[in-house]
Amino acid sequence: MAFSPEQLRTRLPPLPSTHNVWWVGLSGGLDSTVLLHALVQLQLPVSLHALHINHQISPNADQWQAQCAAFCASLGVAFTAERVQVSNTGKGIEDAARNARYAVFDRCLRAGDCLLTAHHADDQAETLLLRLMRGTGPRGLAAMAASRALGLGNLHRPLLMFSRTELESYANAHQLTWVNDESNADNHYDRNFLRNQVMPLLQSRWPGFTRKWQQTADLCGANEELLEEVAIDDLMRMEERPERVGQSISFTVYANMSRARQQNLLRYWLSVKGFAVPEQQHWEQIHLQLFGARPDAQVNISWADVSLRLYRNRIYLLPNIISFAECELQLVSQLTKIPRLKASLPNLHIRYRQGGERCQPAGRSHSQTLKKLLQDYGLEPWLRESVPLAYSGDTLVAVGDLWICEGFVAAADEAGYYLKW
Repeated sequence: MAFSPEQLRTRLPPLPSTHNVWWVGLSGGLDSTVLLHALVQLQLPVSLHALHINHQISPNADQWQAQCAAFCASLGVAFTAERVQVSNTGKGIEDAARNARYAVFDRCLRAGDCLLTAHHADDQAETLLLRLMRGTGPRGLAAMAASRALGLGNLHRPLLMFSRTELESYANAHQLTWVNDESNADNHYDRNFLRNQVMPLLQSRWPGFTRKWQQTADLCGANEELLEEVAIDDLMRMEERPERVGQSISFTVYANMSRARQQNLLRYWLSVKGFAVPEQQHWEQIHLQLFGARPDAQVNISWADVSLRLYRNRIYLLPNIISFAECELQLVSQLTKIPRLKASLPNLHIRYRQGGERCQPAGRSHSQTLKKLLQDYGLEPWLRESVPLAYSGDTLVAVGDLWICEGFVAAADEAGYYLKW
């Protein structure tokens, strides 16, 4: 189909309220230049604002920024440019640039705003091929979604059904000019190799193949939506609960599901909690460790920023590095049922475990080692070394918010201290 502003109109999101903005990601290249020009031709009752990210990688970056500013001025569109520092953290300069770019997008969008980007059918086909080469499932084969949440607003890609050739025809017909990134000719980058070497061969053999691939992406996207609905239902049966750190679910319920359903649930749970989802090759190890461990083993499966642990028949989802805020002793009135530490105790202060501590929790008949008591009270093993201990002088008088030692509990009619951990 030929690209036109009228065709674009059918793929745009609903018009926002008067105080919201449609941001347009404007690189200055062909695709974003066409998108912004066509949007202006529609004369929609919406506030358009072009957003240019200057990655400061190319020696021509400042020239591109100036050209984008001049183009927006000619159209009467508000223009903002943001400079970013791109640091390769091991996943390549393309990935680093994308992360820097989307961090700006996320920051700029207010509640109800939209970001429109100019990804088109060729971009979609390249993305699908790249994910196939890395190994992927339905989520990956869905490629780029036509819309999704982004920060406080939403991201929309209205050009996914149009090819680059169609966009170029529109640009030439309207005598538009655009910048050409010299790095696009460097086939060292995977996407450039596909764009310059592979895609032309596919197009010569199967003209219009990108639309067929978009159908595949749409079908995989619908399948992914169904899998997410299943995961939501499964999570509701998992007896999920917040923990002192992180969350946990029932291992018993989890163990009675099929393996495919277990993986689908964990993938969804990790995603909604904001953690990195493991690569496909890691799933076998996760399964082996969860089901192959001895009953008394401390299972700890870690990757990226996340840790899965197994304790007392529950699967815990935690950050890989647990940081603790400062603990404090809070004075609580006598009108509460919370056990409190006597306020009259001298030299109250906080220490941490050194080893060999003993105490007698209030209501128990004898003292025991702190190690044994923490096991009895069910404090998770990964928290035991960090539990704050309240001392009066050299006497242990309370352990975290777990218990107060015998002889040091405030009476019901007096104020006392509560150890907030």
